[in-house]
Amino acid sequence: MLNKSVMNFIGCDAGYEEADIVLYGAPFDSTTSFRPGTRFAGQVIRNDSYGLETYSPYQDRDLEDCRIFDLGDLELAIGDSELVLSEIEKTAETILKDKKLPFMIGGEHLVTLGAVRAAARQYPELHIVHLDAHTDLREDYLGVKLSHAAVIRRCWDILGDGRIHQFGIRSGEKVEFDWARSGHTDFHPFTLDDLPGILPELKGKPVYFTVDLDVLDPSVFPGTGTPEPGGVDFLTLMKNVTEVCSSLNIVGCDVNELCPPCDHSGMSTAVACKIIREMLLALKK
Repeated sequence: MLNKSVMNFIGCDAGYEEADIVLYGAPFDSTTSFRPGTRFAGQVIRNDSYGLETYSPYQDRDLEDCRIFDLGDLELAIGDSELVLSEIEKTAETILKDKKLPFMIGGEHLVTLGAVRAAARQYPELHIVHLDAHTDLREDYLGVKLSHAAVIRRCWDILGDGRIHQFGIRSGEKVEFDWARSGHTDFHPFTLDDLPGILPELKGKPVYFTVDLDVLDPSVFPGTGTPEPGGVDFLTLMKNVTEVCSSLNIVGCDVNELCPPCDHSGMSTAVACKIIREMLLALKK
């Protein structure tokens, strides 16, 4: 049994035993290479979620009709990446063993690795759908293998070729683009246009869905650690994340890389809250 958060995301106030989805935060940004602050995302998202309605007119669904438990933010050893990943892995593993869906709020993107480790152990045929501005496929970043810039490469170490599907990528080293295009990942750079086309082939397979919010254009979402011009707009992202969540067998997911100190207007947080709401509702089968 996991304990309920003092403050929950709007509408996510079910008890653990009755819940189908467990929301939890991973406040970690120790490998951030540009602008830090993503560790504050979870608490800010929960607070600002009360600016939303629980009802989505896009899907005609209401969070009040869902059974979602909000665990709150994990207590993480900020300076120790492996210890942090281990704690995330243990939490995700507990949720999965209890036949619930773990939904993580980052934090920097490295936190995904802990959750993927747990999901891959539970589902050996796991696939990953990855939306991002960045490849995250470096072998290391300044000699560090456990880095937000190398997180998808570390996931590939677990899953191997053909099981990571990347969309929206528009930044990275040439060697990363070459490595992806050589067949190591199913690589669809620049847009999300090809995403609907892969859904039939993933139907029924266990999928971990990771959304780095910097896939959005910084004109829409400036509050992120590594903004990259040329991204998608809000409605495009919302349409695609809801389609993935409603169409596929999602066994775990995350939304990460909101950096609240980088956008004092709060608009980036509002965007993150709405994306999370729509994903939660779309996951309601």
